[in-house]
Amino acid sequence: MLELLKQHLVELHLELPRNNLVAWTSGNVSARDPETGLIVIKPSGIKFPDLTAETMVVVDLEGKIVEGKYKASSDTASHCYIYRHMPEVRGIVHTHSRYAAAFATHGRAIPCITTAMADEFGGEIPCGGFALIGGEEIGQVVVETLKGSRSPACLLQSHGVFTIGPTAEKAVKAAVMTEDNAAIAWASLLMGTPLTIAQGDIDKLYDRYQNVYGQGKT
Repeated sequence: MLELLKQHLVELHLELPRNNLVAWTSGNVSARDPETGLIVIKPSGIKFPDLTAETMVVVDLEGKIVEGKYKASSDTASHCYIYRHMPEVRGIVHTHSRYAAAFATHGRAIPCITTAMADEFGGEIPCGGFALIGGEEIGQVVVETLKGSRSPACLLQSHGVFTIGPTAEKAVKAAVMTEDNAAIAWASLLMGTPLTIAQGDIDKLYDRYQNVYGQGKT
């Protein structure tokens, strides 16, 4: 079932340790199949190098296992909540990447102080409130925080990062860019008060990057 999507998800999971976004077994990626609506997600507690298409777990929108011999990620209920309430989302990533999590421990948004951040996020990366792991509560915070925002990423107080995308690959990219910009912001704040970018310029940068940059939308 969904063998190509499972293999794609294995490859995307390997991008997390490759980009220093996770430690040991923390973090996960999920993808929603547009035809069936089923979700493929990482099994709980399995190390990234040990992931294969056969270890992936398929669940329905309510989080019920449809196929798989392992328990699904402990974040499955929250992933499913996000998918149910944000139908445009087809990929979700969760990490505890270091610099972004440092901002989260202060309940603090990552300020938009670079053109690269304006390009990707269209403003600051917001921080939602605190929620315990295991149920839908984290998903609820993510939806509340990102609804109406251009940002594909948000922080969760004292926890880490969730990113969303129209594909799982774009959600992984957002996770990589979140940590990269969090590191820049952290270093900049150590130096003093960063210079700001005017909102009008942020809007122009975001529009150019989203609609002009690259070889066209794929």
